Amino acid sequence: MNTTTVRHPEDGGSIFGHRPGLFVLFFTEMWERFSYYGMRVLLVVFLVDVAFGDTPWERADALALYGIYTGLVYFTPMIGGILADRLLGYRRAVVLGALIMTAGHAAMAFETSGLFYTGLGLLIVGNGLFKPNISSIVGQLYADDTERKDGAYTIFYMGINAGAFLGILLCSYYGESEAYGYGYGFGLAGIFMFIGLIQFWFAQDIFGDIGLSPRQARELEDSKTSRTETVAVEPEGFTVDASLEPLSTGEDMTPSVGGEGDGKRAVTWGMIGLAIAAVFYYLISTFTDPQANLLQTVSREFMPPIILGSVVGFVGWIVSDKSLKKVERDRVWSIIVFSFFIIFFWWAFEQAGGSMTIFALDYTERSLTGEGAMWFRLANTGITVIPVMVLTWVLFKLFSITFKNYSVSNMVLGLAFIIIWLLIGNMLYEQFTEEAPEVPAGWFQIFNSLFIICFAPAFAKLWEKKISFLRRGPVKFALGLTLLGLGFAILAIGSLSIPDGAKTASVSMFWLIAAYLFHTLGELCISPVGLSYVSKLAPVRLVGLMFGVFFVANFIANFAAGLTGSYIDPIAEEIGLSGFFAIFAAVPITAAIIFVAISGWMKKMMHGIE
Repeated sequence: MNTTTVRHPEDGGSIFGHRPGLFVLFFTEMWERFSYYGMRVLLVVFLVDVAFGDTPWERADALALYGIYTGLVYFTPMIGGILADRLLGYRRAVVLGALIMTAGHAAMAFETSGLFYTGLGLLIVGNGLFKPNISSIVGQLYADDTERKDGAYTIFYMGINAGAFLGILLCSYYGESEAYGYGYGFGLAGIFMFIGLIQFWFAQDIFGDIGLSPRQARELEDSKTSRTETVAVEPEGFTVDASLEPLSTGEDMTPSVGGEGDGKRAVTWGMIGLAIAAVFYYLISTFTDPQANLLQTVSREFMPPIILGSVVGFVGWIVSDKSLKKVERDRVWSIIVFSFFIIFFWWAFEQAGGSMTIFALDYTERSLTGEGAMWFRLANTGITVIPVMVLTWVLFKLFSITFKNYSVSNMVLGLAFIIIWLLIGNMLYEQFTEEAPEVPAGWFQIFNSLFIICFAPAFAKLWEKKISFLRRGPVKFALGLTLLGLGFAILAIGSLSIPDGAKTASVSMFWLIAAYLFHTLGELCISPVGLSYVSKLAPVRLVGLMFGVFFVANFIANFAAGLTGSYIDPIAEEIGLSGFFAIFAAVPITAAIIFVAISGWMKKMMHGIE
């Protein structure tokens, strides 16, 4: 009798040609993104509207905090990945991260300053453990099935956007509603994060031996080795299981720069980075307002020099590695250049949760009457009900295969969808019965996820076309930056009627929706390219490290987005709100022109990588 090692206990069925385990991850990630974007959409609005029941915050303070929070959210995943690789394992990291984030959302629901800051800290830590490691489980699930891996990540990416869509839609509606309040919005984020945790916990056996901690993996290998030896001495008639190969033992496979003198180089470049940070801090502190509060001081004086010094030291340490061959060094430099230019994209794009939210809250006509109100009701019903119907259908497909073995997980997931349908039904009922429904400020952010779902298949087909200039990474980057800039140009045009320094206005919501369309089209040019080029260009032993460089770029961009957005009032007083958004149009488009100009040099540095 031949036996096989079962790594994927759910292999008896498939959903759209993929393992049911992928859809456990799909829904887990969906609820986590629900919680993240649901909280994020309320963060700035809550602070500038009511804060902690005292005096609402100034826009500059709210946007500074937004930048610090979203920046750190992209920094901690590097630490969380290392902890999972060396100590926790991916599954435990996901569970622990989800538990910490649940506590963070619960703390914020009380709307008190101490618990609010505690909640933000817990969310930063929890996200660092959760975000990189659930993606790693997806990759390991398809380790021996590379042909379907791209499709699996596409499905997983749709789960991310589905969660963002639902979180923004429901948390913004209930959080901004006078009948409910921000505590309800923050609380909803926590409830669905907890549901994601429970659903994952009771279904994790579906992953077989994937995602175990290093210690668990070693114990499993020892037991299988022992079992193999036992079978080998059985009487004739028994067959040794030849497939019981040693599994990953959790051995530290983290790529390192390596080479003799690593420590000395690290100290040298660390001192250089520290010196640059000190000089930069002196220059900044000389020109900044000495009366600024602590939050603005941290955001404007301390963070920029720390980031600059760290980046210089980190990059210098990498490129000074003598073990790098010329081709490898050139490709590493090309990754650094890609990372540098992507900062400009996400710096502008992440205004969605900052200055664009301020624009939606204070400068957009959101109280609708008559025909406009009816069109909003019908459109909102359509864009809400149809996606949730599709997700419910996927849920039933998962139930049909996994309910017998993972009934508790399935029942929790089913309960979550019942709650979603009740929340949506109540929201639509209230909007239809209100004489003049008010569109929540956060509602406009759903269009990013909605447009991704609508246009992603078309872009995937476009990249498959044999169009020569579109096959070049720098051109795709430049196209993405240009589309993003055009989106902000639309906002700048829409803001022309707003007087300089005005605190409120009522411009058409068309401008915001059109801006989100162009921003999303730009994202679809950037997102498929960035990570792909890192994996292609990085030397094998440095793949993890170079992905770290790419995440650092996102960290810088998110922090810079909040920092720049915090100057919205003084800039608007000088050149108007139209001028403020024109900056975010001009900078990415200028970066795109420069990127095209150096694309020939980049092609040489990439040494044959298209």
